[in-house]
Amino acid sequence: MERASIVLRVELGADTLLGPGKAALLQGIRETGSIAAAGRRMGMSYKRAWYLIDTLNSAFKGPLVTANRGGRAGGGAQLTPMGGTILDSYLRMERLAAEAVAGELDLLGSLMVQIPQ
Repeated sequence: MERASIVLRVELGADTLLGPGKAALLQGIRETGSIAAAGRRMGMSYKRAWYLIDTLNSAFKGPLVTANRGGRAGGGAQLTPMGGTILDSYLRMERLAAEAVAGELDLLGSLMVQIPQ
């Protein structure tokens, strides 16, 4: 049986959330150095990835991601120091929340109907 789990979504404002999708996009940019590559990993269009990054960049005091235009030298993107701090903070909150409710999740899981495979 799959273990019950929680999903953390942080409401930054009325119209701005930080959740697993945006965190994965930031992590992808950290790992690949590219908004396009990070979006592709998630099955997301470049336009959608840029929209999400623009939303995050607008929500904080400074940008979380900076990008260089493509061309001969190639483009690229990277997390700013603030972007790294925000991503690390979200990942830490996610881990702490999961640890805090682990016992309750186990209880819920034990009370669920077992479906034979």
